[in-house]
Amino acid sequence: MKIRLFLLTGSLAFFLLSCQPNTSSDMDENKDQAFDEFKNHFIEKLWEIYPDWATYEGYYKYADVLSIPNKESEKKQLGFIQSMRDSLKSFPLLSLKSNNRADLKMIENFLNSTEWEIKKFKQGEWNPAQYNVGGSINRILISEYKPTDGKLRDILNKMENIPTYYATAKSNLKNPTKEHTGLGIQQNEGALTVFGDKLLDSLNQSNLNGEEKKLFKKRMDNAKTAINDYIGFLKKTETENNKKEKGWKDFRIGGELFSQKFEYDIVSEFTAEEMYQKALAHKDDLHQEMIRISHEIWEKHMGQKKKPEKELLMVKELIEKISERHVNRKDFIKAIRTQIPELNAFVKEKDLLYLDPTKPLEVRPTPEYMRGFAGASISSPGPYDKNAPTYYNVTPLDHYDNAGAESYLREYNYYVLQILNIHEAIPGHYAQLVYANKSPSLIKSVLGNGAMVEGWAVYTERMMLEEGYGNHEPEMWLMYNKWNMRVTCNTIIDYGIHVLDWDEDKVMDILLNEAFQEKAEAEGKWKRATVSQVQLCSYFSGFKEIYEFREQLKKEKGEAFKLKDFHEKFLSFGSAPVKYVKKLMN
Repeated sequence: MKIRLFLLTGSLAFFLLSCQPNTSSDMDENKDQAFDEFKNHFIEKLWEIYPDWATYEGYYKYADVLSIPNKESEKKQLGFIQSMRDSLKSFPLLSLKSNNRADLKMIENFLNSTEWEIKKFKQGEWNPAQYNVGGSINRILISEYKPTDGKLRDILNKMENIPTYYATAKSNLKNPTKEHTGLGIQQNEGALTVFGDKLLDSLNQSNLNGEEKKLFKKRMDNAKTAINDYIGFLKKTETENNKKEKGWKDFRIGGELFSQKFEYDIVSEFTAEEMYQKALAHKDDLHQEMIRISHEIWEKHMGQKKKPEKELLMVKELIEKISERHVNRKDFIKAIRTQIPELNAFVKEKDLLYLDPTKPLEVRPTPEYMRGFAGASISSPGPYDKNAPTYYNVTPLDHYDNAGAESYLREYNYYVLQILNIHEAIPGHYAQLVYANKSPSLIKSVLGNGAMVEGWAVYTERMMLEEGYGNHEPEMWLMYNKWNMRVTCNTIIDYGIHVLDWDEDKVMDILLNEAFQEKAEAEGKWKRATVSQVQLCSYFSGFKEIYEFREQLKKEKGEAFKLKDFHEKFLSFGSAPVKYVKKLMN
């Protein structure tokens, strides 16, 4: 999973128009030059409106600013949207080259999505986890955009408004969900760790003068008080609402909002319902393949034990047996670090993709302010901070009891752990996001599409196995299919929960008995589905479109098709939606 802000929409108009040939009659070099200037203006204004987002992208001009999430901020955002829309009227789509057509549509879609979020989705009224200052403060501290003294002065200025920020957050919350309230408590408790010994040690070792240090400590104490007050407010809300018969807003967003959010976030050629149907069909295909492999290797692992009459039960029992091979609990993060060089070597040996050796990848325990959503994720530097490390966040297993840890380790067994590392690191998220930062179009990197990012990572899992990673062991392919079943069921349960009103029992039955997941993983997935919407669809949606596009090109080009060329060309367009990349590559 990639942690970043993705707020895009899609439009069929781009496809219809981008199919038109570029001719002197419908192209104007001056228009493209003017549009490039507009894009620079758009991005600069974007960072002014969203200073924390700018910080995450490695743009630190506004690092000392904390935007207060109030009505004035909403008004400012809506004014920005209207101003940018007015400017876009000067650039008819057919007057631009293909790359700029894609950028224009991505800007337009971002504006539409943001307006929809403010006016209709209104997440700030029901999602307490949306409010958290820990990430941006920590990002400043660990970055190297200026000496420590300068970074501390930026944090000093930013901390001034933290009490107002959390007071506003409390006033914004009208009808929170139980699930987001719990997540808000957990992650803001994690945010408190940002204002701990590491920050204080940096202050004490700095060259700030006595008055600055005194003010810093005062604002730091005020920040911790504000966060603790917010946590207390959420806990009180939790206690009071639990006593009421209908005290909580339902976390399900319903069919209309889900379909709209899918269109904005996924930017697919297909609707949410169509992708749900594709996932159901793919689940059946995976089952048939897993049944075939299970018949092939049953005796190797199960001896003379009789096969269950129900074939899915046979698959489940075999997976449970093979899953007994896993790392020790204490070696979980160490095992991930060890596998990264092996993946790097395989990609180089097979010449699948150029990997830049100057871009560092660091495996670390997931920071506490980020925990509670995903067990593994990538935090990548933005396009302005290209040489900063990419962090592979791995949540330690210390929050599990022995039974829970064993269940988790069986889920991420010897085979699956390798597939996870392909997805998160090489040649998945880490590699793709290094390429995205090299894209000549900042728009395609900054307004990155989540389905393309996640879809690429899922695509690389299958591609690596097709190229011989794992020596074509049937056990590896069985576990890959199990893993891909997870991706497929992500879409199924996301749609089922939010649109079809599925309850926890139904979801757990699918995850345990049809997706063959361990209980700890299934419980975590249910929790994740209750605090997110549509994001779980991004994996299968992006994968399906990328893989089918590759297969189409292989068929068209025959022996002229080169896998490395396809990969590097595909990645050269930043994190643009797959349907845009397809047109650009054609």
